[in-house]
Amino acid sequence: MPDGRGSADASPGDGRDETLNERSDRNWSELLQEFRVLQTGTQILAGFLLTLPFQPRFTELSGFDHVLYLVLVVLAVTVTLLALAPVIMHRLVFGRLEKPQLVRLSSRILMVCLGAASLLFAGIVLFVFDFVASPAVGLWAGGAVVVVIGLVWIVGPRLIRGARDRVS
Repeated sequence: MPDGRGSADASPGDGRDETLNERSDRNWSELLQEFRVLQTGTQILAGFLLTLPFQPRFTELSGFDHVLYLVLVVLAVTVTLLALAPVIMHRLVFGRLEKPQLVRLSSRILMVCLGAASLLFAGIVLFVFDFVASPAVGLWAGGAVVVVIGLVWIVGPRLIRGARDRVS
């Protein structure tokens, strides 16, 4: 049903009275907030990682730890660069009425960033515990983080959906 502004609700029946453009603007704002949270942590972590080779004890790392360190640097830089991609794309398509497409692509990029960040955090825990305690402790600690990641990525959304279904 038209809303007096020349278009119907973006998603009829969801309880919101907004146009596709209004919904895109709201979703864009929400995405930017999520990217800000992600960027701060990963940029700090990337900066920290980049200082490690200049520490005296870096030479004590095992071959495995050197490889793991390089993988972590690549992950941190990848997350940081991908988190900047929506801002870059917004600047390049600004004013071209492409916000809905930008929101969809940025949402996908955010999911990739969150997946890579999850691997990064598990890898950092593995790396630190491996070096400070032992390789076995590193594997256990990294595995514990993977379990938490699984709970957040799989169990959390299922609980939310289940609660929604029980209310409906």
